[in-house]
Amino acid sequence: FSDNLWDLAASEVQAKENAEDNSAETERSIFFIGNKNGGKTSIILRCIDRDEASKPTLALEYTFGRKAKGHNTPKDIAHFWELGGGTSLLDLIQIPITSENIRTFSVVLVLDLSKPNELWHTMDSLLQVTRKRVDKIIADIGKSNSKAANQIMQNIWRNIPNNHPDRELIDPFLLPLLIIGSKYDIFQDFESEKRKIICKTLRFVSHYFGASLLFTSKAESHKSVLRSFVNHLAFGQDRSKLMSVDHNKPLVIPAGSDSLSQIGTPPASDSDLRQVNARTPMELWKKTYERVFPPEHKNDSRDLKDPAKDPQYAERDIDAMRAAKDQELEQYKRNADKSWKSMTLGLHAQ
Repeated sequence: FSDNLWDLAASEVQAKENAEDNSAETERSIFFIGNKNGGKTSIILRCIDRDEASKPTLALEYTFGRKAKGHNTPKDIAHFWELGGGTSLLDLIQIPITSENIRTFSVVLVLDLSKPNELWHTMDSLLQVTRKRVDKIIADIGKSNSKAANQIMQNIWRNIPNNHPDRELIDPFLLPLLIIGSKYDIFQDFESEKRKIICKTLRFVSHYFGASLLFTSKAESHKSVLRSFVNHLAFGQDRSKLMSVDHNKPLVIPAGSDSLSQIGTPPASDSDLRQVNARTPMELWKKTYERVFPPEHKNDSRDLKDPAKDPQYAERDIDAMRAAKDQELEQYKRNADKSWKSMTLGLHAQ
């Protein structure tokens, strides 16, 4: 009888704690990085039900979304950060990721499938800098709280089953990672062999980093799956159980669902693979991929527009003052140039 009473009491305490957990407001942060003009802003707006035209992201932008767990409960908050400029503003990656939010932080890498020659450079550059930032934060946390740092490191294996055959062969990213291949509507018209190479390569990269992978476009048919994966990171909602590995269809692969045996070897003949000098599996896939799609990354920093001249940031009075100062500067430059020329001529005359 006493055992039953203890069981009832324990159950009641557990139920109360669960109720408190459900009533507590939670906050999570998601960082969108990827190709310039790759569709990051549009994806965010679709996932938070904001019906507005997307504008180019010039640097680092922030917005948030709210979603209630249930009736009469506080709404969870998701902080959405977005890095603009492709790979030109890597220094800004350190701003959103902090020691305060790292335990509830996720990364979404958006890759433009219509630009396969820029794909590897964009992915590699952004993930390397992000990982370096996370490494530093975890190291700093470990100096004062080694247990907390170890817990963060252990959490990266949550999506990989203990009995997965590839556990010893992969190196999960230090934060939950979702890789989205955007502009599938253009990608689907590529030659079959090219689509297959891109799909296999992204499957390997995603699996190696313990990430989820999905392809999407602006089509309504892709919206529900996209929202499911993003809202899983943003609000802790259940993720879609859909899975598709057919390169003739949009890929949908939840983290931990793929395997190296299913992905297969890099897309090249045995003789070609033997000629590739690579020290790691990732380097082997990179060199094999770039044989078909040679790197063609642009210097994104030269493409960035001057924010002061961007119409979306127009301020009439400030812009008028800026224009006047610009004219003064130009006049000063002309006068200085004339003075310098006359001085030079005088020296030559002597």
